[in-house]
Amino acid sequence: MSRSFDDLVDEAAAVSVDGWDFSWLDGRASEERPSWGYQRLMSERLASASAALDIQTGGGEVLAGAVKFPPAMAATESWPPNAAKATKLLRPRGVVVVADPDEPPLPFADEAFDLVTSRHPATVWWAEIARVLMPGGTYFAQHVGPETVFELIEFFLGPLPDEVRRKRHPDGETAEATAAGLEIVDVRMERLRMEFFDIGAVVYFLRKVIWTVPGFTVERYRDRLHELHEKIEAEGPFVAYSCRTLIEARRSERA
Repeated sequence: MSRSFDDLVDEAAAVSVDGWDFSWLDGRASEERPSWGYQRLMSERLASASAALDIQTGGGEVLAGAVKFPPAMAATESWPPNAAKATKLLRPRGVVVVADPDEPPLPFADEAFDLVTSRHPATVWWAEIARVLMPGGTYFAQHVGPETVFELIEFFLGPLPDEVRRKRHPDGETAEATAAGLEIVDVRMERLRMEFFDIGAVVYFLRKVIWTVPGFTVERYRDRLHELHEKIEAEGPFVAYSCRTLIEARRSERA
C-alpha cells in the first residue's frame, strides 16, 4: 500500500537537511555519477600538495574522503550548521574550517595555497581563486553545470529564459577563469539521469539544495507538490537530468 501525500511530505519536511550527505534519499531517489570520480582525483592531488584550501566544503563529507591531507589544510563554509558539522568532522584530522560569507575576499593571504578544490560551489570567484593560488598552483573542482534539474525547476517555476539555461556553462566558466589569469588544463561535462521515486524525496531535495527553487517551502508549493505526487503515483519516477563539469585550471608560473 502506497503512503499518503501528507505522510510523505510531513516526514520530508521534518528531517534535518544539515550537511551535504544525501543518504536519506537512498531508495527514494537516484542519480548517476560522473565517470571521472571527483573524490578520488581530488584525494590524489591533495596527497601531493603542500598547502590546500577546499572552498564551500559543506559539511566536510567530500573532503573527509581524502586519504591524506597536505601539511596545511583549510576549508571554508558559509552556512553555520554546515560549518559546525565540518569542524567536528575535519578538525580531528588537522583541517582548519573557516566560517566565510561566500563573497570576496577569501580570508587568506595572496599566494597561500598550491591547490584549491571545491565540489559544487554555489558561486565561483575566479579572481579570488587566482589570488590565493601560488604561481603554478592548481584549481581542481567539480561544478554543477547548466540546466541541472531543470525538469524539476520548471515544474515549479515554469519555463526559464535562455540566459538562465546558459548559466554555469563550461564555455562561460573557462572564459571567466582565463580572464582571471588562470590557464585551463582540463574541462569535461556530462549529463546524468536522476529519478525521484516519491514526493518526499522531492521535498527533501528542494529543502537541501536551496537554490533549485529559491524560496521553496512546502506551504508555498503544496498544490504543485500534490500534482507532482499524483503524477509519480500514476506514471512512476519523476525523471530529471543533472549536469556536472570537471574543471582544472592553473595559475601561471609567471606571477
